[in-house]
Amino acid sequence: MEYDIRDAGLAPAGKKRIEWAERDMPVLRAVRERFEKEKPLAGKTLAAVLHVTAETANLVRALKAGGANVFLAASNPLSTQDDVAAALVKEYEIPTFAIKGEDKDTFFKHIEILIGQKPQLTMDDGADLVSTIHKSHPDLLPKIIGGTEETTTGVIRLRAMAKDGALKMPIVAVNDAKTKNMFDNRYGTGQSTLDGIIRATDMLIAGKMVVVAGYGWCGKGLAMRAKGMGAGVVVTEVDPIKALEAAMDGFFVTTMEQAATMGDLFVTVTGNSKVITGEHFKKMKDGAIVCNAGHFDVEIDLPALEKLSSAVQKDVRTFVDEYIVAGKRVYVLAEGRLVNLAAAEGHPASVMDMSFATQALSAEWMAKQKALQPGVYEVSEEIEQTVARLKLAAMGLTIDSLTPEQQKYLQSWQEGT
Repeated sequence: MEYDIRDAGLAPAGKKRIEWAERDMPVLRAVRERFEKEKPLAGKTLAAVLHVTAETANLVRALKAGGANVFLAASNPLSTQDDVAAALVKEYEIPTFAIKGEDKDTFFKHIEILIGQKPQLTMDDGADLVSTIHKSHPDLLPKIIGGTEETTTGVIRLRAMAKDGALKMPIVAVNDAKTKNMFDNRYGTGQSTLDGIIRATDMLIAGKMVVVAGYGWCGKGLAMRAKGMGAGVVVTEVDPIKALEAAMDGFFVTTMEQAATMGDLFVTVTGNSKVITGEHFKKMKDGAIVCNAGHFDVEIDLPALEKLSSAVQKDVRTFVDEYIVAGKRVYVLAEGRLVNLAAAEGHPASVMDMSFATQALSAEWMAKQKALQPGVYEVSEEIEQTVARLKLAAMGLTIDSLTPEQQKYLQSWQEGT
């Protein structure tokens, strides 16, 4: 079996980590148990470019249980857990190509290896796999059934491709599922981002001014968690509705130009590029900390920061680089990459349980379809309801059901006051 990992000797530790995560993923476990019996992905080669974490390991185990021939590579050079990658290879016999800290050439070499398997199904965190297939291997597209995308950034890219007529395969936007973005993006990102920041810096959040760039589901979760830990929170936005929502939620809303002078800690969660620029760095106070929780490392304009800096000291602390700008220190965490995955362990397993169950069920749905047209598809309501009900049951919670009389009332226009 071909693979590329840091150290196979890490496999026992990785297996423990995977098994620990599985304890908190009952929905995905239920999906895997059904997949083992029904084999809905039998005979399908599935290429997955995802964050290689313990939670992801349980997803690919479920896909393999469903009969898929699974190949896994990292979706971010700093998000891989090397012990998990080793365990996937040595304990679960899943070909894995991921090394924490791999350079860009290695990153894309791994993606090319997966493409070389001629997959019929794809899974993406950020759309690098799908975009590479479109750019460099368009001959494979006619035989690809479809794929799934789990990130906001990836869905943005794919919708742009679809709008331009460039998308030549069907994709399920798992990121947009309610059981994903309302929980994973909000509660997962909110907690894990602060976890990464605290691990990297050992800073006290209480009393700090935290600038959150972007008030989507990820930004909402982060702002809420920072406020709960005693921080003052400033939100920057370009969408007037989201900005209004942030204001109504009790946060101060302003431009990044103004916020640059106020913040002790800056976190970008927009999915866009150059959210924090050279002009903003010039205005920051001494000791400002800057990091990113969006998928790609383009939200912080690091090339501009490097040009402005009179001195740069790498690794003043693990995952912390120091830049001197006009005599003031600016600290960048995790090289501007996903701080929650680079400096911590990513989202807790209990919230990824829903996201990855949705991912697995969407792959099954895609495999059962007959010649879908290229485009971006929403997760079906049936999958949404299934995942939510399984999660409630796992949490020991029950809810009411509509009576026949109530159902009739909701479907009628004749009854009123």
